[in-house]
This record gives sequence, C-alpha cells and structure tokens, in this order.
Amino acid sequence: MSPVRDDFRRSQLAIGALFFVLGFQYATWVSRVPALKARLDLGEAQIGLLLMTCGIGAAVSFPLVAVLMRRFGSRLLSVLSALALGVILLALSVVPNYPVTLLVLFLDGVAVGCLNVAMNAQGAALEARFERTTMSRLHATFSAGSLLAALLASGVNAFTGTLAVHFGTAAVLLAALVAAARPGLLADGPPEPAAEEAEEEAVIGAEAAKKGRRGFALPTVATLWMGLAMVFGTVTEGAMNDWSALYLKDVVHAGAGLAPMGIAVVSVMMVCARIFADGWRTRFGDGRLVRTGSLLAGLGLALALTAGGVVPTLLGFACVGLGVAAVTPCVYVAAARQGPDALSLVAATGTTGLLAGPAVIGFIAGASSLLWGMAAVAASAALVSLCATRITWPARREAPAEDPLLTPDAA
Repeated sequence: MSPVRDDFRRSQLAIGALFFVLGFQYATWVSRVPALKARLDLGEAQIGLLLMTCGIGAAVSFPLVAVLMRRFGSRLLSVLSALALGVILLALSVVPNYPVTLLVLFLDGVAVGCLNVAMNAQGAALEARFERTTMSRLHATFSAGSLLAALLASGVNAFTGTLAVHFGTAAVLLAALVAAARPGLLADGPPEPAAEEAEEEAVIGAEAAKKGRRGFALPTVATLWMGLAMVFGTVTEGAMNDWSALYLKDVVHAGAGLAPMGIAVVSVMMVCARIFADGWRTRFGDGRLVRTGSLLAGLGLALALTAGGVVPTLLGFACVGLGVAAVTPCVYVAAARQGPDALSLVAATGTTGLLAGPAVIGFIAGASSLLWGMAAVAASAALVSLCATRITWPARREAPAEDPLLTPDAA
C-alpha cells in the first residue's frame, strides 16, 4: 500500500471512530431510559422532556460550536467533545434527581453538537485532502455504533441492571477508542483545492477569514438553502423512525409482527445505501445523487400511500431509506466548504429537523389523519430535491483506479 493510501486509510478509520462514538454514546443512554425512569420515578411527560432537552442542547449550540471550531479546530474539538460524552455517561449513572438529569442531558446535547460539527469537518477535510469520497461510509459507522451499543446494553442487562456498571463500561470503551483514533485525525489547515476550484475556494477562504475576525456572521443565502435541505431531509428520517410502525398498524392494518418492519426496512436500506453511496457520489456527483435520491424517496412514498397494502408500503419505505441516505453526508460536505459558521448552522438545523419533525407530523395527523401526516413526509423528501437545485455542490471526484475499495463499481 502506498504512503498516500496508507495515510488515507489511517485517517478514515480515525474519523470513522468519531462517528462510531457518537452513535454508540447516544444509543447507550437511550437504551437505558426505562432504568432512568424507574430510578427517578418519572412519568411519560417527564421522559419526553428528557429526550427533548438533549435535542434542544444540540440545536441551540451552533453559535458556540462555530466559535469553538475557530478557536480550537476540528481535531481538538472532536477529541474533547467525544471525551465529554463519556463523562456525561458517568454522570447519568449517578444523577440524584430529575432537575440534575435535565441539566446533564442538556450538556449532552451541547457535546453532541460540538462532536457532530467537528467530525463532519474532519470528514470533509479528508475528502478534500485526498480527493476521495468517504463521507457516506463515515455516516454508516454511526449506525454501527448504535447497533453495538444496543448489543452491549442487552449483554450487560443479562448480568446486572446497575447503570453504573453499564455506563462505566461504555465510558471506558469510548475513552479507549478516542485515544486510539486521536493520532490519525487530521490537523486543521486549508485544503489544497483542485485547479478548476482554486478561485472559488480562495473566495470562500477570504469570506471565512472575515467571519472569523468579526465573530459569528449571518448565514448566506447558500447556507440557508443547505439548512433547508438538511431540515427537510432530517424531518423525513425522523418521521419515518417514529411513525412508520404506527402507520403500518393503524392505517395499513398490518399484524403486530409486521408493524416494526417499517423501521427495520428504512434502517437497513439507509445503512446499505451509505456503504455504497460514496461510489455513487464519485460516479454521478453529490448534487445529482441528492436530487435524484430525494425525489425517489418522495415519489416512492407517495405512490405507496396511494396504493395501500403492506407490500407497497414497505417498498415505499425502502425507497425513503435508499433515497435520503446520502442527503446528510452530501450536505455536510457542501456546508464544510463554506466554513465553520455554515457547518455549525447546518448541523443545528439537522438536529432541529430530527427533534421537531416527528412532532409536526403528529400535529398534522391529529388535525386530519396519519395518512396525511405521512403524505407530509413524502412532500418533505421531495422538497429536499428542490433545495438541492439551489446549492453549489463540490466538483465530482474521480476515484483512483488502483484502489478497488474506492472505485465506483466496488463501492
């Protein structure tokens, strides 16, 4: 393996570890919400507020994250925020009451916001430095982290129900993973743009430098379009996770055993698509992939809602998972090219979409029916395609022919 390819692999694994950490930490504490509920004697409304508090912390953190990115850089910020997530797990294992738990989870949301921006900045820098697509695979490792956290929770529960043992074990694993990943993370510095993009990147760099001198700046029109694309994309993702099972049960009248298959179909399709999406990005370009994929998600779901029945519905859900899988990675790459302010804002809008989207769909369903609520999800996916036409996407990169893992056909 050549030194360049070896450097790429080392950094790819290190940055992938950050995505894994985020998915692992989130799934670890969410998997023990029932234990927290029993320990603190909480009601359903209080649990809902707990979950929302974490999202609020992440959503409101973007001005702070932009400042921290400029001061510390993505490498240091990603390490510090990842370690903070481990400390937060330890704190959750000993929280004495509900108000303290709310505070800890708000801080968890802030740390999530920091890591989310920093690790995506690292991923975008990796693509720019080596001129290879990898962001979609990095996002797939988030799902892998969530899966392994669920397996760990199941294993620990088989031996003990003590939160301190579970969260302590998870925190040690996170610290070890961060320590192993740290040497492979990219040092912060300006990327070397391709010749045809040099002039555009110079303008972007000059604007980012001006923003850095005067503090957080108002978002540009281009950033707003990216934020809208991220909102509609994450609304689609979040709503499918929260409402697909209920739609299958109450509207399609699927059996109890088939109702959870909605979430499974969407999740499996998203993970598989993200594994292959970097090859598609290389072959077709980010903009074309986002426009086509989100349109497929919207039309596929709309046709499934019209046809009715279990099989058409599951096929429509599969179209959503396949179509929106590349939206988040591609928009993050585009936002990172605009500087830390744009990346922070886009990340915050994504969190807002995940937080508010399912609730909005619930309001629509309550005012009309769940069928119309899911129709709004289909419309949201289609709106991503519209927003994508107003975004300036990175130039399509060519994967080196000698690297079979990075060629379009192998991806």
